[in-house]
Amino acid sequence: MLEDLSRALALMLVFEGIMPFLMPDRWLRILETMVALETRHMRALGLTCMLAGCGILLLMR
Repeated sequence: MLEDLSRALALMLVFEGIMPFLMPDRWLRILETMVALETRHMRALGLTCMLAGCGILLLMR
């Protein structure tokens, strides 16, 4: 299980690094927009991402 978690973390880091590597200026604008969001909107975005990830994992099983 630890090996699977390590692979998942490594893959997440790869995906997290794609945007800053390919389009750094656009990524900075996106981050500036996110910083301006209210806390409740940021929480809703985080919850949506987590639910989407769980849904994808369930569909893959």
